[in-house]
Amino acid sequence: MVREEGAGRALLESMIQEDPHRLRRRSLARGVPRDDADDVAQTALLRAWRLIEHLEEPTPGRLCSWLDTIARNEAIDLARRRRRRPTVALDDSVADEHDAQDETEMRIILDGALEAIRSLPPALRDALVMSVADGLSTQEIGDRLGLTPEAVRQRIRRARKALAACRKAGMSSE
Repeated sequence: MVREEGAGRALLESMIQEDPHRLRRRSLARGVPRDDADDVAQTALLRAWRLIEHLEEPTPGRLCSWLDTIARNEAIDLARRRRRRPTVALDDSVADEHDAQDETEMRIILDGALEAIRSLPPALRDALVMSVADGLSTQEIGDRLGLTPEAVRQRIRRARKALAACRKAGMSSE
């Protein structure tokens, strides 16, 4: 079967226009918190937009099922990230115990770390951030970046090595 180039995107676009909140409602129905439902829906739509041309037969029924699967996977990814990094509410009494010097020192350390991460080449930085900040597995990162898990692991190792070199350079200059 020969299919028209862009037919999938046109169908996706019309589905979004007909019911722009469909994936948000689906996310809420899966138990995604209200604050995160829009993010899950948006991420699912972005992923679908990028991959739509790989869908063999972009019929409305198939597209709906495919979108639901992508949204479900995004909701699962969000839940996994939350389990890996539980949020802890700060107690006001603990926050009051910090003095200005501790906060300043922490800000300097964090600013240095952020600057070191920003200085990494984008290929290394993206893999590292997806691993550490987003809590994604090497397989998930590979899927998103179009790489093998081995290539992802290599990029993460190189990024960490570069950050360690920045840290050593910073310590020796003090």
